[in-house]
Amino acid sequence: MTALRPETLPTPSAAPAMPGGTSLAASARMPVRSAGPVVTELRLSAFASHRGAVFPIGPVTLFGGPGGSGKSSALRAYEALARLGGGDPLAEVFPDPAACVPEGAAADPQGRRGFRIGCTADGPAGPVRLDVAIQAEPTLRIVGERLTGGGETLLTTALRDPGRATVQAAWHTAGAVPVTRAPLPDDRLGTALLPLRVAGRTEGQLRVLAAAEQMVVGLRSVFACEPQPQWMRAPVPIGDDRLRRGCDNLAAVLERTRAQCVQRHARLVAAAHAGCAGTVTALDVERLGDGSLRAMLGRGAGRATPIERLGDGELRYLALALVLLTGPEAVGTDAEGEVPSAMQTLAVLADGLDRDLDDGQLRELLALAVSVGATGHLRLIGTVTGPNAERARETPGVTVVDLEP
Repeated sequence: MTALRPETLPTPSAAPAMPGGTSLAASARMPVRSAGPVVTELRLSAFASHRGAVFPIGPVTLFGGPGGSGKSSALRAYEALARLGGGDPLAEVFPDPAACVPEGAAADPQGRRGFRIGCTADGPAGPVRLDVAIQAEPTLRIVGERLTGGGETLLTTALRDPGRATVQAAWHTAGAVPVTRAPLPDDRLGTALLPLRVAGRTEGQLRVLAAAEQMVVGLRSVFACEPQPQWMRAPVPIGDDRLRRGCDNLAAVLERTRAQCVQRHARLVAAAHAGCAGTVTALDVERLGDGSLRAMLGRGAGRATPIERLGDGELRYLALALVLLTGPEAVGTDAEGEVPSAMQTLAVLADGLDRDLDDGQLRELLALAVSVGATGHLRLIGTVTGPNAERARETPGVTVVDLEP
């Protein structure tokens, strides 16, 4: 098969070394047990404060560092790739694209500035790389994309006519015509559109489809979790049982999980006992007179504490433990619908994972993440402050990526 010539995007290069001499790329390729395709490497060639950065993504990966070191922007780039993989339009994914352009980046003679991000997804098709170049100014658009696997470029796109809202795409067919060329919209990820455009009749087409579908499945199985204690204290409607980003409907999700999975609910009660003040013997849901639900912590001997009386740290801890234990079937994520849940791996993004948590709560959450992650159905990618990064490093199974401002 003849490889297409990559255009506009950076060529793969050696990854920087992690403390201790292990390269970031090598760490990302270390064998891990997973249920389905997973993202194992995040590349920020030019994004916000990052230039030429390559980060490993393991079962439990934490970005540590002081304020301004780029922890949150790394997770923002990961989530952006996930949304693009799900087919979201560029303007919705990047409402403020200028903020993603590296500070001090000069415009070219045509006044254009942009940023570049990418990732690697491992799965049945082997390691598959995706790299995307995005123009932020003067017009937001994807100006170049490259999907590679097995050492060859399977898809490439390039902006040919700035006056049109399309890019020229080329992908392998390995049939009578070795390469298929067609225009694709410049506000959508071409890799996500390939399953709708490629027939899958030839060996080359099947290979392209396998790589694209692996990347899309690995990216779409993402849940960004930002528990908001100020919202979690209010009662919630019955039936609103797909956990939202802010976890404000926690009571409805608890009612669902308690009824559907006794074993996981018991683990959640044990986690609540370990991370909340006092004795916790049960997690119950009370139906109020207006038909709404309120979560309750059973204390034994008939006593119970309404969830609104918990502190911010306890509420964040309880919400994060719930996310780690329930998996893709109970969270509001747009995973690949055609892939059975048993073959999906949920990636939980938790910016500010350690916010409001004490040392014991953080240790319990990390231990829980490692335990659940060992099944291959869940990965945790979060950010922690400098002191907590050192504490997290002491937990076996946790990868800490140190960032400097």
